[in-house]
Amino acid sequence: MKTVKIGIIGTGGRGGHACNAHRPEEGWEVVMGADISPVARREFTEKFPDATAVEDYRELLANPELKVVFIMAPDFLHEEMAVAALEAGKAVYLEKPMAISIEGCDRILETAMRTGSKLFVGHNMRYFPSILKMKEVIDSGLIGEVQAGWCRHFINYGGDAYFRDWHSEQKNTCGLLLQKGAHDIDVMHWLMGSHTKRVVGMGMLSVYDRCARRSPDEPGCAKWSDEHYPPLEQTGFSPVIDVEDHNMILMQLENGTQAVYMQCHYTPDAERNYTFIGTKGRVENIGDSGDCRIHVWTRRGPRETPDIIYHLKPGSGTHGGSDPMIISNFLAFVRDGVPTNATPLAARDAVAAGVLGHKSMRNGNMPQEVPPLPPEIVRYFENGQKR
Repeated sequence: MKTVKIGIIGTGGRGGHACNAHRPEEGWEVVMGADISPVARREFTEKFPDATAVEDYRELLANPELKVVFIMAPDFLHEEMAVAALEAGKAVYLEKPMAISIEGCDRILETAMRTGSKLFVGHNMRYFPSILKMKEVIDSGLIGEVQAGWCRHFINYGGDAYFRDWHSEQKNTCGLLLQKGAHDIDVMHWLMGSHTKRVVGMGMLSVYDRCARRSPDEPGCAKWSDEHYPPLEQTGFSPVIDVEDHNMILMQLENGTQAVYMQCHYTPDAERNYTFIGTKGRVENIGDSGDCRIHVWTRRGPRETPDIIYHLKPGSGTHGGSDPMIISNFLAFVRDGVPTNATPLAARDAVAAGVLGHKSMRNGNMPQEVPPLPPEIVRYFENGQKR
């Protein structure tokens, strides 16, 4: 089997997830990494002594031996780097969100279609056992035709992960409906069999704007700790914070169904709680990864006594076992054209709902309409990126 050589752009942080693609015994080898951080480059070469580490990602893309590239850099760099990698003829694994604007997503899609370079977006929640089980329940017809979907997203590490570094500014993320919420919006689209056509948003920055800030000269530290609570007693937050710390959006989907997503970054507990309500019943997750349960109601009765309970066992690997699964799906797609759970069109749909949700909440809560993609782009990606 001929070995396919892989490069990673952004070897620190989420770049560690890309290292799951290093599978020499299967013909996949990580041989190059790019990161502006000397520490990240050093740690990369410690893990891959035979690999090359560079500061400029363009140097990596100029390597003709690399056929696959993982882009794990901050959100505001996704559009620039993805377009450059696709233009260079690389198969691209692009970490979510696809971009921080609808126009950025559309530019990436157009470039992938024009160049024929393969594109994959890392929506790993489509590989969570809890999500797959709920999809199985819905697809079986057990709860009838789904008409409504709700998601409550409790984020107790929000102050650590999103309000101490680059995530805290709109110019870098648009807002946390993308950086964090794109996962959940995508899951709701997938399980409800459609995508948002109209969105209304409400949100506020009401807690972290009152927290003690670090100096602009001091580097941000997004290290998580359970001791960092309650938020108003903590210090070291970003000097500039202009993203909302709780967000709510109402979504009308193309197929006539409706969805609600609610997100809060200063809760004491952490969980995604979904429910999907159909014409014959309801399904809900209790816990979203690891040792969790899926409850199903098909008769009238109290919430405390679901008719069916599925007990899910923890998977091996990070993010509830989804990270190894999504990497395997991507590699199979690159090598053999295997269909994927995560798709570029769906990634654009999630960004569009998030971007316009923020636009609505920042402009008097006015409804926003999602602009359609050109039909030729839709056909190309629905055909598995085959002409």
